[in-house]
Amino acid sequence: MVGLADVAGMKYRRTIGTPLLEGSTKILLLGAGELGKEIVVEAQRLGVETITLDRYDSPPAAQVAHRHYTLDMRDGRALKAIVRRERPDAVIPEVEAIDTDALVELEEEGFFIVPAATATKTTMDRLLLRRLAAERAGVPTSRYVFASSLDELYEACERVSYPCLVKARMSSGGLGSSVVNGRADVRTAYEVARTKARGFGGEMIVEEIVRFDFEITELVLARLGDDGRVGLSFLKPVGHVRSGSHYHVSWQPFVVIDKTTGSSCTRLHTFGGALHRQEDASMRDFLWRSQWDEKFMAAEVAEEIERQSYDIAGRVVSELLSERGGLRGLGIFGCELFVKVSDELHKGRPSVYFNEVSPRPHDTGMVTLVTQDLSEAALHVRAVLGLPIPEVQILTPGAAHVILASKTDCWAPKFGGVSDALGVPGVSLRLFGKPVTYAERRMGLALAIAGDVEEARIKAMNAAHTVEGGIDYGK
Repeated sequence: MVGLADVAGMKYRRTIGTPLLEGSTKILLLGAGELGKEIVVEAQRLGVETITLDRYDSPPAAQVAHRHYTLDMRDGRALKAIVRRERPDAVIPEVEAIDTDALVELEEEGFFIVPAATATKTTMDRLLLRRLAAERAGVPTSRYVFASSLDELYEACERVSYPCLVKARMSSGGLGSSVVNGRADVRTAYEVARTKARGFGGEMIVEEIVRFDFEITELVLARLGDDGRVGLSFLKPVGHVRSGSHYHVSWQPFVVIDKTTGSSCTRLHTFGGALHRQEDASMRDFLWRSQWDEKFMAAEVAEEIERQSYDIAGRVVSELLSERGGLRGLGIFGCELFVKVSDELHKGRPSVYFNEVSPRPHDTGMVTLVTQDLSEAALHVRAVLGLPIPEVQILTPGAAHVILASKTDCWAPKFGGVSDALGVPGVSLRLFGKPVTYAERRMGLALAIAGDVEEARIKAMNAAHTVEGGIDYGK
């Protein structure tokens, strides 16, 4: 077992044990969804023993792990008991619904909590995170106000102005979040934040809506260097758009520049634009349509967006891991950013705003399964185990599109349309193996590679819609 205290000055790992035998190298995942499944697969390729925890039986990662425990991870006593029993080399949180105080206690006992217990606690708490980003790291964010009661929420929404976003203090994936268009929506948003969050309810954050052109996930890797010190590496930004507050489509790189013309190879496809509306046909009302849709982006604009993305993500992650003049913690972070190609508040120059950060592989980053030589999951496993990581290479433009269920409480769904989807060159699928559906539940992912991002997005969209249309929900 490697404790966090050993990370600073730690050398690269020299050996990996044999699973299920004495001396095995072992990781324990808190959460066993589709992201965890990719982590387990990458760990097992390196001969690592894998254990998963989740709130229900047979989640995706448990189907490929060595063993699984079913429990509510908000129960700190149960969580600590399992960690102490298994004594893993690393405890890897994959969801928000965790007793983070228990993680701090386990770290004090010498367990390695990825990336670090305090960083995990902060990123899973929107109030702590926004204060860290805006006040300590000093990065640009939307305007925000905190609220802890219905009366305070009414006041906070008025201060931020309508429309605005109301988010639960601890949640993810858009659960517990609402768009509030006016005073009449506030009470409903309050109940959603209290009852639909994945983590603990109670306090909320009200945020100004930034009318961005598109979003970026900047994947930041905290990894050991040759000198035994923790350093940060930045992957090429991943572009993405949402369906409401849920991830829907991502692509990498966020733009491809033609060096001969000095602008993007294809026209941009931005928030609320024609392609976005095809990708997400169920969304009837988009709050806005980016004025940059169907336009080209100059190389210098793309470079400035990329520079700001690295700077903002780096400052936030550095602040999260900062301790005694250095960085303590390992693993990948998914930093969500809003991009305005031409910001009127900055004299028409491009601007990037911080939104949130996750201390683990990001759902939008699953596109790296086909675009990079090392996926975000592979990088996370290598970093956590203290293994060398060479410079990451982009192999091809690619895109990922979610496969969503349309019905609720249907057990053992069967997926049709798979042969048609996979018959298209460059298309691959990830069907997660979730045992039961609910409306809008993410059941899989269509991935596509192509010569440019536009073609990849269209291929991924067509594949995803083909599989969605072929789902057999049974009787």
